[in-house]
Amino acid sequence: MAGLSEHDGVNIPADEVAVVLLDSAGIVQGWSRAAAELLGRPAEQVCGRPLARLLAEPVRGSGADTRGDFLAVPAGRVAFRHASGRTVDTTVDEVPLGGSSQRVLLVAPSREDGEQEQGSSLLTALLAQSLLGVVLFDTELRVVRTNVIAEVEGWPLLRPGHRLGDVMSPADAKDVGDQLRQVLDTGMPLLAQEQRMSAPDGSGRERYVSVSAFRLADGHDRPTGIAAFFTDSTQQRRARRRTEVGHEASARIGASLDVTRTAQDIADVLVPALGDMASVEIAESVLEGEEPSKAIRPGDWLRLRRVAVSSATGPWPAELVPVGGVVPRFPDVPQVRRAAIQGDTVYNTTRQEMLDLLGDPELIRAVMPERGHSAVVSPLYARGLLLGFVAVWRTEQPEPFEQEDADLVFDISSRAALSVDNARRYTREHRAAVALQQRLLPRATTSTAAAESASCYVPAGGGADISGDWFDAIPLPSLRVAFVVGDVFGHGLHAAATMGRLRTAIRTLADLELEPGELLIHLDDLVQQLADEADPEDRDTIGATCLYAVYDPLTGSCALASAGHPPPAVIGPDGTARPVEVSPGPPLGVGGMPFEVTTVALEAGSTLALYTDGLVERGSRDADQGTRDLLDTLTSLCRGDRTLEEIGRAVMARAAEAPPRDDMALLLARPRLLPAADIADWQFPDDPAAVAEARNAVARRLAEWGLDDLTFTTELTVSELVTNAMRYAGGTVGLRLFHDDTTLVCEVRDSSNTQPRLRRALAGDEGGRGLFLVAQLSRRWGSRYHHSGKTIWAEQPIDDAATSDTGLTAVWDSATL
Repeated sequence: MAGLSEHDGVNIPADEVAVVLLDSAGIVQGWSRAAAELLGRPAEQVCGRPLARLLAEPVRGSGADTRGDFLAVPAGRVAFRHASGRTVDTTVDEVPLGGSSQRVLLVAPSREDGEQEQGSSLLTALLAQSLLGVVLFDTELRVVRTNVIAEVEGWPLLRPGHRLGDVMSPADAKDVGDQLRQVLDTGMPLLAQEQRMSAPDGSGRERYVSVSAFRLADGHDRPTGIAAFFTDSTQQRRARRRTEVGHEASARIGASLDVTRTAQDIADVLVPALGDMASVEIAESVLEGEEPSKAIRPGDWLRLRRVAVSSATGPWPAELVPVGGVVPRFPDVPQVRRAAIQGDTVYNTTRQEMLDLLGDPELIRAVMPERGHSAVVSPLYARGLLLGFVAVWRTEQPEPFEQEDADLVFDISSRAALSVDNARRYTREHRAAVALQQRLLPRATTSTAAAESASCYVPAGGGADISGDWFDAIPLPSLRVAFVVGDVFGHGLHAAATMGRLRTAIRTLADLELEPGELLIHLDDLVQQLADEADPEDRDTIGATCLYAVYDPLTGSCALASAGHPPPAVIGPDGTARPVEVSPGPPLGVGGMPFEVTTVALEAGSTLALYTDGLVERGSRDADQGTRDLLDTLTSLCRGDRTLEEIGRAVMARAAEAPPRDDMALLLARPRLLPAADIADWQFPDDPAAVAEARNAVARRLAEWGLDDLTFTTELTVSELVTNAMRYAGGTVGLRLFHDDTTLVCEVRDSSNTQPRLRRALAGDEGGRGLFLVAQLSRRWGSRYHHSGKTIWAEQPIDDAATSDTGLTAVWDSATL
């Protein structure tokens, strides 16, 4: 190929081949330009001198050699000495000149020498630049050469002869040394390993470098040292950390609808990722769910309360404002006013700068950590309202905050402020709904002749809204009592309002003394009407479940019916809990289905438990497992002398270990039996003469009970009711008289289903005054129906026992007008 010469089978450009002319004695007679460039020696330094003197290792000819020094430059691989002292490996070819004693040598650099030169050039270039740090270590990990010639932010300078411990802490030096020794022993390179470098002076300063390392070896592959390359990755690491903090803030802050929980999430995100200590102060009005003042005038700052703190250095210092404490008012200075009114972020503020700014040492001690040397304070601004402040301090991390750190805190605070405001709005609605629901609920405890009861209610928490759970214990005529528990579909104010309407409707229907199944049918009709009144898109969400039970203390029986509600539980006198087997109907609002009535006998000393599904359907548990757990809890709690209130609180405390996502309501009732001695029951034939017998029987029994003061009014009531039963119904008439400590009840049962009506008789009427007299002589009266016949009842108070003769006369006169 043109322009190339071939040496040992390798093509070499002709301009790289040096030409040397020698005489018979080996004296240089000619020296080409390529030769001068190859060995770094110009012609005037070489011509006239033996070429053998330029050899790296001169070899003398043998005694048989007649050409003396000429053979000291043999053909083939020859090593010359460069003017700089280094060795140049070459390939020498001898070209004889015909008929002349002179010889021509063609000298070309060998391939290995070219690679060495390139390696030397590469090393020179690496050591000359400053973007990539280069350190050459010997086998003892001492620095041989390096291009680091300037300190970085006051960091110790790495010089030849230094060891790793001279520029970093002992722990970090050991870590790096172990990795470099592994490279030296195995030959496996270390690539882009991020390594921390703590300052050796114990100041806590840190930097991070990306390290790559390779083993160096000689021609026999024996390790001679390590070449390490590094770049400062401190800023990249800080940027990566800020990105991670931003991502965590986006994922974590706002997951809760509780203001305090949201504030704590803010503090936990910032510590220790960005600072050593953080606090969040929120306006007291925000904690109450109200809007803070929109107009902030000088000297009229918000009343702030510290609601969340986080510390990476141990417990929160006692000298600082604790969680729940009120933050002292800040003086009216421009920086504080800008932060409050314009939402400016203040950063990189030292303790002394804060003292110079505020001028109050006591205030500084209360709000700023003693070792805090750098701080970022950012307002929580949302929808034009200042909700509070976020403050982050560095106490152990020696580096001050940078502008990028302040921008990150501002960005997190801006997004977090919207979450805080959303939580504030939720708090306002939640408190209103809870207040409404609690106002609509009855007293938690009741005590009647039929039973004592205690109820517990826990609103939904942990991000869910309240629903429409309710309970009730309704006193009924004839000393009976009705127990109700229900759950309206949906959450919020609408559910609470619907619950109030249903509870009122149940009380109204209960006064009609309907059987449980019939009452639920009427209630089902009402829910369907509510659904018809709602918007079309909301109709499918209107409904409720309900359990209605009526207990009779005279018989100890409890009749109950369920509209899609969990069955109640009975805890026997021995403390064993068991569910009541009921046949539940569909939830209220479905319509068109009957509700089956179940009757159970309750022993004296037993306990009846009615509850909503929120108590048994919690977390990942299904309703069956939750019911079994509830029964076990009731079994353990009811064996003893605990009151119903104590049992209810204990059940709720165990169930509410995690914030419930649904309301929980529990009604516990301990039924009572009326003593047989306080009950009298008679049957009279359909004979007018039996009326007098009924009056006499009543008078005797009242005398036995010591209620002689009620004899006259009771005889008159019995006479009127029995007479009406015989006149309008016919057949056998039942009479029952019973009492507790406060009420005397008279019941007359007949076979007619005719509704008795109260009317005012005219002066000329011969009849029509009987029920009027009964109504005037009793506290209340009424009737209830059975499958066949009805019962008319009248109640008289025992504590206001006797009606005076004057009062009776007035009643009689009124009846005859």
